[in-house]
Amino acid sequence: MSDIVIPDAVKAFILQYIDSVATLEALLLMRSHPKQTWHAGLLAQRLYISSAQTTVILKALTQAGLIKPALPQTDHYLYGPAKPENAERVEQLAEVYARCLIPVTNLIHQRGSQNRSLQMFADAFKLTKDKET
Repeated sequence: MSDIVIPDAVKAFILQYIDSVATLEALLLMRSHPKQTWHAGLLAQRLYISSAQTTVILKALTQAGLIKPALPQTDHYLYGPAKPENAERVEQLAEVYARCLIPVTNLIHQRGSQNRSLQMFADAFKLTKDKET
């Protein structure tokens, strides 16, 4: 199993856009049904997570340009990367994830752990104004 290598382009894509396994699963589910419109409730039901979590994921994927609103000013979304190279990366990611589930999820968890460590480090330097009593 140690000979499994995630291609650098896919690894970079994960590190840039995918912050959780739920985000990855949402993106790949939407990719597998590109003509279906998705809303937080439906996606949450399919992924077995809360609608609140799904709403955050949908917003993040939209901001990343990996999905798009089905109509302007709506909470329904369609798969549709804004950049062709990202569409290609999602295809590669789906292929790699199907073959290398554990290494991909480990990379995602490692990314999340690094982000939490960085946030904790940054929080240590926050200055707060002392309350006068």
